[in-house]
Amino acid sequence: MTGLVAVILPLYVSILSLIFGYDEAELVFVGDAMQHSAQLDAARCGKNTYDYSSYFASLPPCVAMADFAVVNLETPVSSPPYSGYPCFNAPPEFARALKEAGFDLFLTANNHTLDRGAAGLRATIANLDTLGVRHLGTYECDSARAKALPLIANINNIKVGFLNYTYGTNGINPSQGVVVDYIDRNRIKADVDSTRAAGAEAIAVCIHWGDEYVLLPNKSQQRTADFLEALGVDMIIGAHPHVIQPMEFRPNRYYPEKNIFLVYSLGNFVSNMKTPDTRGGALARVRLKRGEDNKITVSEAYYKLLFTIPGSSPKNNYKVLEADKVEDPAWRSKAETFISRAKAIFDKHNIAVPESTE
Repeated sequence: MTGLVAVILPLYVSILSLIFGYDEAELVFVGDAMQHSAQLDAARCGKNTYDYSSYFASLPPCVAMADFAVVNLETPVSSPPYSGYPCFNAPPEFARALKEAGFDLFLTANNHTLDRGAAGLRATIANLDTLGVRHLGTYECDSARAKALPLIANINNIKVGFLNYTYGTNGINPSQGVVVDYIDRNRIKADVDSTRAAGAEAIAVCIHWGDEYVLLPNKSQQRTADFLEALGVDMIIGAHPHVIQPMEFRPNRYYPEKNIFLVYSLGNFVSNMKTPDTRGGALARVRLKRGEDNKITVSEAYYKLLFTIPGSSPKNNYKVLEADKVEDPAWRSKAETFISRAKAIFDKHNIAVPESTE
């Protein structure tokens, strides 16, 4: 009888899944959304007014169609004057364009989050709140952090917890009570534990780390990733190097029943950086699925390469495209160089994360 049950039960569960469907969700992550001076100049259409309406019109449909999309907002979104590198400050219209492109969660813990000090941090939070978008990584005060965390999103009946940390803030220390989530192992462990205790079935740690412009992770990244893997997190999504770095999708070495998706760096989402490696970045697509045991696991992971074409005015503005769909003859060869160099890294170092063909 036991043998018969072993045969019938999986078939029964499969039939139920076809009829009712298991919980599944697709998440999308992109890298650094930046605003350099040339980008501000191109978007300006009046005194302190900006138009980004064409910025993300050519994004792959998977962003808008994703069940949940995450972007790293690597600039304060404060009040005028606006500025690019080295002390960033972008207009609220930039954040609005990201929201309208389909992004559900904005990451704010990065090395530029204090470029306009405590006032800029608070103004950024206020502007994101006004837009009605979720944000994570910086807070007006300790009590605001305690209220905001754990951040758990119910995505197609899957409870996903998100955490966000940065290695530093360019030597600018938080003041006036504002809080930035830095990479601190004791804090991270406490946050992971409390997020899981609050009901998260999967946890994504989005982390700002690594060496700028280096295509492979450093030892510190690898050690931190190992620490996070030992905590049992499901996704580790890296940013900061401004270039792509490898991805891994494999069983967790500490919890073999779980899969882990690790991205060392997604590179730039949109910027005015000019080298072949920094002009583009990667989009990561992750599928979560509830198994027959009712547990959530990462079931698939893919990447898609993106490329930014610059502009000079709101009518001819910057655009983010799929890298292999760049047709502008002035930029096609540069896009091909970016694709070639990125794929050389991914083909050699990625573990079970292929390019998306959808």
